[in-house]
Formats: sequence, C-alpha cells, structure tokens
Amino acid sequence: MLSGELQDLLTIPVPDHPALVLDSCRRQLGPNVYARGPGAVGDVLIARHDADIVLSIWEGHTRKLLNALNWTTTPIQTRRFDGGGSLFLPAAVDQLFTAAFIIEAAWYYTATEIIDLEQIPPGEMIAKLGGIAEAEANPKLVELVHTAERRGVDRLLDDDHVTLGLGEGSKTWGTAALPESPDWSTLHDIPVALVTGTNGKTTTTRLIAAMSRAAGRVSGLSSTEFVRVGDEILDRGDYSGPAGARLLLRDARLETGVLEVARGGILRRGVPITRARAAVVTNVAADHLGQYGITTVEELASVKLAVHRALAPDGVLILNADDALAVEASRRADVPKAWFSLNAGNRQVRDSRSRRNPCAWLEDGWIVLSDGIADIPLAAVTDIPLALGGAARYNVENALGAALAARALGVPDESIKTALLAFRSDPIDNPGRANEFAVNGARVFVDFAHNPHSIAAVTSALAAIPARRRFVLLTHAGDRSDDEIRALTSGAFRLKPDLVVAAENPKYLRGRAQGEIPGLIRQRSIELGLSNENTLLADSPSQGAAMIIERLAPGDLALLLVHDERAKIISFLTSRGQVL
Repeated sequence: MLSGELQDLLTIPVPDHPALVLDSCRRQLGPNVYARGPGAVGDVLIARHDADIVLSIWEGHTRKLLNALNWTTTPIQTRRFDGGGSLFLPAAVDQLFTAAFIIEAAWYYTATEIIDLEQIPPGEMIAKLGGIAEAEANPKLVELVHTAERRGVDRLLDDDHVTLGLGEGSKTWGTAALPESPDWSTLHDIPVALVTGTNGKTTTTRLIAAMSRAAGRVSGLSSTEFVRVGDEILDRGDYSGPAGARLLLRDARLETGVLEVARGGILRRGVPITRARAAVVTNVAADHLGQYGITTVEELASVKLAVHRALAPDGVLILNADDALAVEASRRADVPKAWFSLNAGNRQVRDSRSRRNPCAWLEDGWIVLSDGIADIPLAAVTDIPLALGGAARYNVENALGAALAARALGVPDESIKTALLAFRSDPIDNPGRANEFAVNGARVFVDFAHNPHSIAAVTSALAAIPARRRFVLLTHAGDRSDDEIRALTSGAFRLKPDLVVAAENPKYLRGRAQGEIPGLIRQRSIELGLSNENTLLADSPSQGAAMIIERLAPGDLALLLVHDERAKIISFLTSRGQVL
C-alpha cells in the first residue's frame, strides 16, 4: 500500500487541549537522535501538569498497545525537555507508519485520561492499529534492507521507493514492485561525507566536493542552495534534508557525494544514509531552538552529533576541538574521531597525536594534517583565498574539517591542497559566503550569515580589514524573536559600522507587521551608539544595498547581509564594479 493511502487509514481524535498538546509525530527513516535504526517519534507540550507523570502515563499506554499488537520486545525511549517531552519507538522499515500511529494513539489515551474524557474502547483502537500494521507490512522490503546491511551496501528510503547502493552503484525500485533477488554484483556504495553544524556547513560541503573534484572524480553535493553533480545543477532550493540526499545519491554518474545535513532534516526524518565514510560537525551554537522539543543548545549539540550513527564501521567523526559543546557531546559517540583546531596545543589534538589518530591543526600560519604517523604542512593560510589572509578564522576551521573529511574519502593530499589554493569566496565557488566586490574603490562583501554566531564571525573577520568608513545592511526573517533580532544586530556591530541600513524582507514577514523588523534593527543600532541620521530604513534588501552603494567612496568597506534578492544584488554589484 502507498504512503498516502496508509496515512488515511486512521484519524485519531486527539483532544485539542492547550495544556496537553501533541506537537508532532513523525517517522524516522534512518539514523536519528535516539537510535541507529529507523522508528517513529512524538513530541508533546505539557503545561499545568507534572511532565514526568504525564510521560509515565504516555509510556504506560504505549506499552499496553505494543503488547496487544505483539510488539512485546519493542523498547520505549522517553525524553524530558523544558515544557514537554518526547517518546521514540524503533520499528522495522515496513512498520514506520504503524509506529507513528501507536505513539499518537497512546497520547490520545493519555490526554483523555488526564482530562477525563470518554475514550474509544481500546479493543477497537487495537483492531485498527493491527489493520494498519497488516496493510503496511512488506516482508520483501525488510529482507532486501537486511540483506544489503549484511553485504555492506547502503540504502535510501522514501515513502514509496527504496534504493540499494549509492551513486554509480545504485538502483531504485518502487516498494510495491521489488525484485525477488537483485543483482548484488552491480550494487555498491561510493564514498560519502556528511556535514552538519550551526555555521559553516555549506562552505565545508562545497570545499569537500571541490577537493574530490580536484582528484578527478565525478563529485556532487546537496546543500541549502542546490543539488549538483559534476557541473550540472539538478535543482535549486534548500536541499539540506533527505530529499536532497536522495536526488544526489540516486544519480548514476556520481563517484563521491557530500551531504549538507541540517538540524531540521535530522529531526524530521533522521539521517538518510547509514554507511558514510566521514561526518563533520563544524560547530554548535544557539539557533532554531524551541522546535521538535529541542530547547537548549546542549540538546541541539546532541542532534548535530546524531550523524555519528550514520557512519560505516570504518567511518570517522570529524569534530571542532575548539567547540566546547561539540567536545562534551562527543563523549556519547563511541566511534573513531578526528579532531581539528586552530591551536596546536589543544587538548583533543594533543591526545589524538599521542594516540596516533588522525587530526588537523593550525601552526605557524600553516594548515597541518596528520594521519597519526606523519605530520604534513599542507598549505599556508595566506595562500588560501577563503581565509582572507587569516582574518576569516572560521574559514580556516572549515578548511581543516574539510581536509580531514576529504582524506577519509580517499582524496590525495595534493588534490586537497589544489582545492584549498583555488577555492574562492565568490559567486561561482561559494555563493553567498563573504563574496567580495570592488565598487567605487571600496570593498563590498555579500554574506548569508543569519544567526548571532555566524554574523559575529563574519564581522569580526572584516573588522580586521582597514577601512575609511564601514557600512552594514541588515535584514532578518520575521520568525526570529525580538531578542534574537537585537542579538543579531549586536553581532553586526563588531564591525563598528558608521552607517546601518535596516531593510524590510517582504517575502519573510512570517506574521510580523510591515516595518516591524527594520524598526527593531534601527532601535538596537541607535542603542549601540549610531545616530538617527546614520541608521536608515529600506523597503527591500536590494533598495538597501543601493542606498549603501551610492554612498561608497575609495577606502570604504560594506557588508551586505542578505537572505533574499541576493542574485539581484550581485548583478547590481557586478554592473557597478567587479568580483574579486
């Protein structure tokens, strides 16, 4: 039965009660925050009740339903978070809808019990759940996935298809038309790296792909910008989730793949593959908290580190040793690790070197790679365009992580070096990431930075560049809180701007009134010391960019932080100056 039909088999009348809210219930198709295997998870919001008691009742009803369905050995995991809790059930690949329905049904009985409502007779609910389990059952799919695992072959799942092998070694079938016995000799994996973190994911993903390409391979990537194989962009858009992974890894031309893996994709569907050669965690900082039961930065770190469950037995988890949250979260990941740091004396790096484990670090202005035996000075930071002469230390971190990942994919050091020396922060190699233009004798940078951590990193780097005057364009989406908008604005002031233009983002109001976000930016800019005359308002990002550009003179520096109309702004800059 197809997924759309399964979804329609049962509607559970969960009470609409403000103190007991089923926030989400979703299937996990691959490795996830809770387990290496697939399953389902539900998140609930709890107010005016003891959350621990509510979770205990929910777990009890879940166990009753599981026992009645003869899922007696299925373990239940619950997780308490501020304002609610989550419940996870592992399940076979042909019982994920059933598992999600069980979680929802158990919550129905929990909520109706607590608020004393009449309930559907349990026998009736169990019969319906049993019917769904029978309709969803696909023994042939289960056997194929298990056989692939035994043979060391990865798999990709979506609602109605399964892929065995990856890239040039892959083949895809509809789950309703599976082969009796595929030709296993034609199915195999390709080297794949996963890249996650709060900031630097896209740049690191692009760098790894460029390093693989420099080695002569057909390299591809999925990211927040597009999915690309070789020189062909398959589609544009935010493809940092499972859909991007499937689009990329089902392409028969692909020899090496790099997946940007966002927090949202991990939480919604899990990590799409199970046998990656490398998984990079660039850093962890507060961003998008409050979604899917992730309310603290420590919980967010656990989400990012979930990529370790998607590694092959010989895969390596690559971590930023200068990030305290990543270091702490890594203690729960029992897999081989490779650390990178901007400091040769970093404890994790020193321990790695003493144990002869791979690592990378910055020393005397050089990126140094170690395989645990030999230390190789790979490239001087001053020769790496991304590093802006060493000022962009966040890009030095990205280069270190990418180099370790490329090595794990089997890319030779010479190809890694070639890519580092050639890869630029321009609209071709790294669109939207510190793209530099020369306009009216001034230096203009366009960047996609959109949270306090990334904005502070970019502005700190540019603050090291001498300038006569400094200009900043700020825009933000309406789903940021007032405090977040103020923090984002404060981060931009590391550049010590002489003028700020606060622009409306018409496509991203997201419930805000027109002018509300620019007003908050302007207010915070004045609080930070700018005069009314030097804090301007614009109706759009492109208008704001034009207001800055018309004021530029030789020796000035401008940072345009844009999320929308970037192509229009870059076209305008190109027409008025040149790409550097």
